Amino acid sequence: MKKIFLIISSVFVFGSCEKELDLAPISDPGSNGFYRNADDFKQAVNGIYASFGVQNNIDYPSMYVVLDESRSDNIYTPGQAGVRDWNAINNFQNTIATLGTIANTWNVTFNAIMRANTVLDQLKANRGVIGDPALATRFEAEAKFLRAFFYFDLVKWFGKVPIFETFVSPAEALNVGRSPVEDVYGLIISDLNFAIANLPAEYGAADKGRATSYAAKGMLARVYMTRSGPKLHPDGPCLGTNEYGLALDLLNDIIQSNKFAMLNDYTAIFDYNNEGNSEIVFDLQFIGGGLGAGGYYPTEYYDEGWGRANLTFPGGNPGDGSKRISDDLLESYDMADLRVDPTFQIGYIDENGIDVDAQFYDKFMNVAKAGGDRFDWSINYPVIRYTDVLMLKAECILQGASGSQGDVDGIVNAVRDRAGLGMVSNVDLDMLLAERRKEFAGENLRWDDLVRTGKVLDVMNTWIAKEDASGKIQPVTTDFIIYPIPSNQLDVKMGLYTQNPGYL
Repeated sequence: MKKIFLIISSVFVFGSCEKELDLAPISDPGSNGFYRNADDFKQAVNGIYASFGVQNNIDYPSMYVVLDESRSDNIYTPGQAGVRDWNAINNFQNTIATLGTIANTWNVTFNAIMRANTVLDQLKANRGVIGDPALATRFEAEAKFLRAFFYFDLVKWFGKVPIFETFVSPAEALNVGRSPVEDVYGLIISDLNFAIANLPAEYGAADKGRATSYAAKGMLARVYMTRSGPKLHPDGPCLGTNEYGLALDLLNDIIQSNKFAMLNDYTAIFDYNNEGNSEIVFDLQFIGGGLGAGGYYPTEYYDEGWGRANLTFPGGNPGDGSKRISDDLLESYDMADLRVDPTFQIGYIDENGIDVDAQFYDKFMNVAKAGGDRFDWSINYPVIRYTDVLMLKAECILQGASGSQGDVDGIVNAVRDRAGLGMVSNVDLDMLLAERRKEFAGENLRWDDLVRTGKVLDVMNTWIAKEDASGKIQPVTTDFIIYPIPSNQLDVKMGLYTQNPGYL
């Protein structure tokens, strides 16, 4: 394993790493003096990847847990006191623009984009010092893939956002307003197409964890499918573009490459000793061991009391804000489903020997592999799984792309067979979404699935009526398909941004 360093920039500070990516200090990544050779550029590109790591006591996947999973019908967390950010998000409060989570999400994501832009700017100015034109092009493709990755999240979370294609100072950013969603997608698609054309299909062991052309294809397929969804919100991520055929072509490229496959054992996908298995098209890499390069996101799932009883360090969700798995989700599983045991922790014995009623995800936890603290989990975070690619293909077919009902049924039955379940036929979109919900529980895809397919209002409001004994969760309207612009961004320069409708 290569030595891991923290990267420190003049713009912001973070600590994380990509497994097998050599990260070295950069005192000022925007200065021309730094970019003297290929190694300098490689370190700067690694700095973009490192944006996925721990910052402000959370890592990038933690934002998915709070903003996507906790927003969906998979989690019921109204909170006893309602003081945790995820409680307010779960409750669809219209006052969440002041939450630290919302502000941090905006800052982390745009900081990452500025890192990508710095690399791209310096490639324009100093490309020749790399000495290898093909390597320079790969660096450009990686930077563009990552910029597209972050902008895609931004457009799903906030709708209209400012477009930055070069590095700008904070003062310069005050002159850039929010661009229409269509324009943001234009940059995302352009970047991903460049990445597809110029990234390798795979890397050697020394570069494991970098984006590949297949990762870019999987991401672009998701982009096309999200754009194609019903336009429920005027500034939301769905534009009704009907590009399912474009998405299907990309998904088929991944499938027909024969580089990926479903594992026979569902549990093995998330095994700490089986990372980089054939299911993984792209993941975010973490390494524990007290090197400052571990992940935090598993800590987002478990109850604090379970942590005290089973781990050697504090952490987890406090009793007044447990991210409890919804009864509706648990009841959707067949008793024989082999995914239940590796996905959920149902109840536990606390440090005082008391039996605690609890329901939370433990898909990414292995007590024997826990690091030195709650920020030191070494398990990689799956972004695109091969099973997801297959099920997205089935969705495209159901939405009108070429293919047959037999193709759809075959994909769903392969997933069900691995879960130990019987075969089904005539799978429709609702059935497919139900299967995706169980297959990807805890992987933070459910909210995006509901928004992308236009099911979000009906599903969420039906679920609230059934599940919300507390009466704290507000009815879901089209306004809540996206999040508010952080209040502190509105305050920086009055009139630069206007708040998204429905939020205070």
